[in-house]
Amino acid sequence: MKEATLAIDFGGGSGRVIAGYTSDGELCLDTIYRFQNRQVRMGGHLYWDFLSLFEDMKSGIRMAVEKGYKINSIGIDTWGVDFGLIDKNGNLIGNPVCYRDSRTDGMPEKVFSLIDRSEHYSVSGTQVMSINTLFQLYAMKEENNPLLAVADKLLFMPDLFSYFLTGVANNEYSIASTSELMDIKARAWNYGLIRELGLPEHLFCDIVMPGQERGVLKPEIREELGLDYDVKVVAVASHDTASAVYGVPVKEDGKVTAFLSSGTWSLLGVVTDEPILSEEARINGFTNEGGVDGKICFLQNITGLWILQKLMSEWAEEGRCTEYDVLIPAAEEADISSVVDVDNSSFTSPLNMAEAISAYCKESGQQVPQTQGEFVKCVLMSLAERYRKGIEGLDKLLPRPVERLHIIGGGSQNKYLNRLTALATGLEVEAGPVEATAIGNILVQTRYK
Repeated sequence: MKEATLAIDFGGGSGRVIAGYTSDGELCLDTIYRFQNRQVRMGGHLYWDFLSLFEDMKSGIRMAVEKGYKINSIGIDTWGVDFGLIDKNGNLIGNPVCYRDSRTDGMPEKVFSLIDRSEHYSVSGTQVMSINTLFQLYAMKEENNPLLAVADKLLFMPDLFSYFLTGVANNEYSIASTSELMDIKARAWNYGLIRELGLPEHLFCDIVMPGQERGVLKPEIREELGLDYDVKVVAVASHDTASAVYGVPVKEDGKVTAFLSSGTWSLLGVVTDEPILSEEARINGFTNEGGVDGKICFLQNITGLWILQKLMSEWAEEGRCTEYDVLIPAAEEADISSVVDVDNSSFTSPLNMAEAISAYCKESGQQVPQTQGEFVKCVLMSLAERYRKGIEGLDKLLPRPVERLHIIGGGSQNKYLNRLTALATGLEVEAGPVEATAIGNILVQTRYK
C-alpha cells in the first residue's frame, strides 16, 4: 500500500479529495474525487447542503482507500466565515446558512451604532464585510432566532466536518480569524466584544493551531470507510486562503512578493509576522487573517471570479457557449474598455449577473457589453484594475513596495487575466501552482507528523 496524506478542500462551488504522496523526494498529487458544492434557497434563506457535502467527503476518502492508499492523516480546509451550530447532544441544528444570504443586510450599521469602528479594528484587525460571522450571529440575535437558545457550540465549516469525523469540537486559528470576533494580537477570542454584543460566550471552542491533531476517526466512520487502522485528523490552515498561501513557492531573492489567491474570491496580500492594525489599514479595507506558525495573512478580500462563474451558469442555462477556449480569445478581440467595481453590492448575489453588469455600465456612462466576449473582457479588466488598487494600498502600508505578484489557485490558469494584471500593476507576475491550497494543506500535515 502506498502511504498518502489526504487534503480535503471545499470551495464555494466545488470540493475535492486529493491524495499527496512522495515519489523520488517530490510531492505528488492524485485527485481522487471532485464533487459539486451548491447553495440551496429554501424558505427565504440560502443554505449549504452540509449533509451532501459530508457524504461526498466520505465517498472521496473511501475511494482513496479502494485505490490502495494507506492514509496517514486527513486535513480539511474550506471557505471562511460560515458555521454550523450543534446542540448539547452533538447534533447539527439545521444546515449552515450561506454567507450570501440576505439576513446580514444592514447589520454592520447596527453593530457600529454600539461600538467604535476604529477601536474595533485595532483589536480584530478585520475588514468589515456584512458576510462576516460577527454580523451573521448578530442578525440571529436581532431576530431572536431560537437556534441560538439551544446551541451548545459554534463550529466553522472545517471544524464542523472534522467534528463529525472525530467527535472532537474545536475551532482552528485561521478559520476563526475570519469571524471578526478574535483578538488578532492575542490569537484568542475577543470575549469582551462577544459579551458587549450579547452573543452566547459558551458557543466558542478552544482554538487549535495548524499542525495540531484534532482527533482520530470515530470507529463507526472507520468501519464505514473500510479502514482497519486509526487515522488522525490534523488541523491544517483550514481557511483555504491560508493553506493556499502556505503552498506558494518561496524565493529567497529579497524581492517583496505579494500573493493573489484567485478563485471565486480574490485574496490579495502579503505574509507578516504581526498584524497591521493602523487606521490607514482599516480605511483601505485590509484584514489580518491567521496563517501557519501564528503568522498573519495581511490581505484584502476582493470579489473574484464569482462574477464570471455566475455569467457562465446563466449562459449554460440559456444553452450558450461556456467554453473558456472560445470565450477568452473572444474577450481578447473585443473592443470594449468598460470597467465595473467588482466589490459593488449589486454583484454580490444578483438574480441575473449579465443584467447587473449592464445596469452598472449604463448608470456609470460606459459602453454596455453586448456579446459574450465583451462581457468576459469587462469582467477581467475590472479584476485587473481592482488588483492594481489593492497593490497601491499595500505599498502605502509596507516598509518597501511590492515587486512581484504570485498568482495561485484556479484563476492562475487564466493567462489573459494574468497579462491584464501585469499591465495594470506594472509588476512581475508569476502564476501557479493551481493546487496551492491542497499543497499547503498537505505540507502542514507532513511537516508536523
